[in-house]
Amino acid sequence: MSSERVLKLGIPAGSLQKATVELFAKAGFSIADSRRSYQPAIDDDEIHPICLRAQEMGRYVGDGVLDAGITGFDWITENDCDVVEVCELPYSKATSNPTRWVLAVPSESKVTRPEDLQGGIVATELIGVTQRYFADRKIDVRVEFSWGATEVKARLVDAIVELTETGTSLRANNLRILDTVIVSTTRLIANRQAWEDDFKREKIENIAILLRAAIEARSKVGLKMNVRKDDLDAVLKVLPAEKSPTVSSLADSAYVAIEVIVDDKVERALVPALKRAGASGIITYPLNKVIH
Repeated sequence: MSSERVLKLGIPAGSLQKATVELFAKAGFSIADSRRSYQPAIDDDEIHPICLRAQEMGRYVGDGVLDAGITGFDWITENDCDVVEVCELPYSKATSNPTRWVLAVPSESKVTRPEDLQGGIVATELIGVTQRYFADRKIDVRVEFSWGATEVKARLVDAIVELTETGTSLRANNLRILDTVIVSTTRLIANRQAWEDDFKREKIENIAILLRAAIEARSKVGLKMNVRKDDLDAVLKVLPAEKSPTVSSLADSAYVAIEVIVDDKVERALVPALKRAGASGIITYPLNKVIH
């Protein structure tokens, strides 16, 4: 196979790696040995995956070393990457919520607002974004690069800018958030030249469709049930009004089958209500992909 028929795809190594491999599995791709190899195997001969840190993904995609990759909006902004943002992929290592880089100080600090840090030192891994944050507010601080364990350094400098998803680590280190510096979600990005190539663009778009469908399916479940025609109106009234169920005839002409997709958060309340309304043979099942 010629190199022109292969898409070089960057898979984020590190904290996002496990969630990414699991997402690809839901989308229909099996990625093997991602923990042990920088070039793991995938069950698609037209994709060549390469594991790289999210921090450097944008540069490699922008420079054409990779055709496409997955990284955070924070690192695209930090490195001022010239790439095509194909789509947002709202997933992260712990939740589906956006991550935040926050300005934080020790709980005992007298600092109560960013302006109080005038003339101080701020430690972070996100140097460029942090510098722009303070420059926009005309606050003169020295931003120093932190080589990890930034929460621990909060008591060695005046403040830190650190990534948080749930806030657990900040609370564990007795830190107080002053402000949000940037909100970030995961993005699928593409090299501009690769995006102009018909084969690579279609391949990237296909991956985007399947990954987004897998993310959409995470919060949905399928419901199947049998309903006597006499009870059909009562059952349909129980189902969420915005849903349009599939109603099919059965061999027993007195009954119909109903199938619908609903949010998983309403399923446990919905199933007993459907039973009381006359539904029987109710089956719930998880979904791999939901494509609108």
